[in-house]
Amino acid sequence: MKSQILNELLTKVRNELLILESSAKSSLQFATDQEFKAESKYDTRALEASYLASAEAKRVEELKLEIQILEEVDLNASKRLGEISIGALVELSHNNQMRKYFLIPTAGGSMVKVGEETVLVVSVFSPIGDSLMGLKIGEEFEVETPKETRSYKVISFN
Repeated sequence: MKSQILNELLTKVRNELLILESSAKSSLQFATDQEFKAESKYDTRALEASYLASAEAKRVEELKLEIQILEEVDLNASKRLGEISIGALVELSHNNQMRKYFLIPTAGGSMVKVGEETVLVVSVFSPIGDSLMGLKIGEEFEVETPKETRSYKVISFN
């Protein structure tokens, strides 16, 4: 199941990268096209396109880094270490409800459907992801939210 989740996340990021690379190329062409040279000091189309192209180029680099990070996730680390780590699929209990979470260093906040189960992808930099690191089955932890303090219990992980 972890491989499926990771592959789905990689596919999503790769698709976003393809679309963004095309958009960045178009923005750059527009920004540097002589036909769109400013006709007056108030004509800022090319300048705005260059800002957009720059931002898109930066996001392209971020997505490439995200892909690299996802490709390097060790899905067996938790099993070897005997504790929750990056790449773990964790089942938690909260208010008598069971939920599965996939812990990775990036792309948190996504919901991934695998078969009949929905898994929430959480980043190790999120409050819940940070709290999970190093825990074992049966351990409990709390996460502070703007509305309340939530208590969780680790039911299982792999």
